[in-house]
Amino acid sequence: MVNNKFKLALALDNVSTIKEIETLVDQTSESIGVYKIGLEQFTRFGATVLSVVKKADCRIFLDLKFHDIPNTVAKAVDSACDLGVHYLTIHTQGGIDMMKAAVEAAHKHSETPPSIVGVTLLTSISADALKSDLMIQVSPVDYVKHLATCALKAGLAGIVCSAADLPSVKPHLPEQFIKITPGIRPVGSEAGDQARIATPSEAIKNGATLLVIGRPITGAKNPGIAAHEILESIKS
Repeated sequence: MVNNKFKLALALDNVSTIKEIETLVDQTSESIGVYKIGLEQFTRFGATVLSVVKKADCRIFLDLKFHDIPNTVAKAVDSACDLGVHYLTIHTQGGIDMMKAAVEAAHKHSETPPSIVGVTLLTSISADALKSDLMIQVSPVDYVKHLATCALKAGLAGIVCSAADLPSVKPHLPEQFIKITPGIRPVGSEAGDQARIATPSEAIKNGATLLVIGRPITGAKNPGIAAHEILESIKS
């Protein structure tokens, strides 16, 4: 049986020192099994920040969202494989050839490569923004469904998409396909800069396999208690 804490990923964003990250991991690792290192912290601290998570014997989700020409992404993935991460993100909007190059690079590098997951539509992009800013004239869920299908075709291990889009997307994906949902907000939390959100229990019911949570825990007075409450909410 999978330990439920490995269904929760804490986004270590909005934290300005390694000491704060160490404290957060120490406070929450009994309830959190995965820690997400994104652009902010990787740019600030480099690969040394990953050692904090490794010391806690937790999984690393390196969320750098690679998006470039296939050869460049392949080389970036090859480099990331040296870091001992469990999940690594690329943008599905980079196209099938780029995604295939990422998967091939990971499997050439290691017998146990990280799970390459494709970011579909960012949860900060609303239906109006999709049409007006990106000039994509289909609904968010149809666009996500298309990108998810491309990710599957390219051989990715999973996708990142909002919990709101997941019910429509899940029937088109294999059961073992990883489904990561950001924009998770416990009942009563503010949406912040996320346009398409869901509660932890809603996301699990919709078929999510890994929930990404940030400010509801990192901004709480007691992050350890906040993390424990979220863990309990998905158990029930």
